[in-house]
Amino acid sequence: MTEARSVRVAVVQAASALFQRDVAVDTVCGTTADAAAEGARLVLFPEAYVGGYPWGLAFGTSVGRRADAGRRVWARYWSEAITVPGPETKRMAAAAKKAGVHLCVGVVERDSAFSGGTLFCTLIYIGPDGTLLGKHRKLKPTAAERFIWGEGDGSTLTTIETDHGTVGGLICWENYMPLARMAMYGKGVDIYLAPTADGRPRWQATLQHIALEGRCFVLGCNQYAHRDMYPANIETRDEIETWPEVLSRGGSAIYGPLGEALAGPLWDDAGVLYADLDLTALPRSRFDFDVTGHYARPDVFTLNVNEAPQRPVT
Repeated sequence: MTEARSVRVAVVQAASALFQRDVAVDTVCGTTADAAAEGARLVLFPEAYVGGYPWGLAFGTSVGRRADAGRRVWARYWSEAITVPGPETKRMAAAAKKAGVHLCVGVVERDSAFSGGTLFCTLIYIGPDGTLLGKHRKLKPTAAERFIWGEGDGSTLTTIETDHGTVGGLICWENYMPLARMAMYGKGVDIYLAPTADGRPRWQATLQHIALEGRCFVLGCNQYAHRDMYPANIETRDEIETWPEVLSRGGSAIYGPLGEALAGPLWDDAGVLYADLDLTALPRSRFDFDVTGHYARPDVFTLNVNEAPQRPVT
C-alpha cells in the first residue's frame, strides 16, 4: 500500500418513506445513480430504509395486550416489507449494476424461508455487477423494536471483499455490543458500515470510538424523518401525536481510522455526504494500535463466534 489509493463513498441521509416501499426503492435507485455520477464507488442507505423505521408506533401493544388497531397497522407494515432476494432487491441490483457501485441498503426483510410471519431488520450488500453478495440480520432488536423484528443469527455476520478493502458492519445499537464489534474486527473490516435510527448527537461518540477502536473508516447513516411522513389514515395515529414534529434529525457522518471527521454530521435535512477515503491511512493508523493484532492478547482473551444458521426445524 505504498502507492496512493483512495475510494469515494456516499452516505445517503434520505427522507423517510414510511409505509411507502416502492417510493423508498425509487429513491435508492435514483440517488445511487446520482452518487455514482459524483464519483462514488460505495453507496450506503440507512437502517430499515426500505420498509420503514416506525418511530413512535407501539402497534397497539402493551404488556399482556394487543389491540386490534395495532394488528392492522402491523399488517400494513408487514405488507411493506420485502423478501431477500425478491423483486425489490432485483430493482436495486439493476441500479447498482448500471451505476457500477457497491450498494448497501437497510431493509425490513420478510422471512421467506420458514413461516413468513417474522420480519428482520437487515442490511443487504449488492455488488457493482448487480449480484446480491450477502445480508446481515440485526442480532438484537432494541427495546420496542422487539415487537416487530426477530433476532438474526451468527450466519449473517457478513463482510464482502472489494477492490477498496473489506466492507462490513453492524446495525444501530448492535454497535454497543463489544463482542459483536470484535467479531467484525476479526473479519478484517476496513470500511465499517453503521446504519442507524439513532439521531441523537451522542451517537457521534460511538461512531468515532469504532473508528479509533477498529482503526477503520466508519460510515454512519440515518434517515431524516418527521411526523407528516406517516400516512394520514394510519390506524394508531394517536401513538405518534405526543412525539416531536421531527422524529429523526439524521446525524449521518463519515470518520477516518484515527477518529477524524471526514464528512458531517448532517442534521435536520435530507442529503448525501461524500468522502474520499485514503486507503493508505489504514496501515498507518494501526502502527500503534491493532485491535486484532499486537493489541489482541489471545493468550489472555479469546472470542468464539457461532456462525452456524439456527433452524427452527431440522
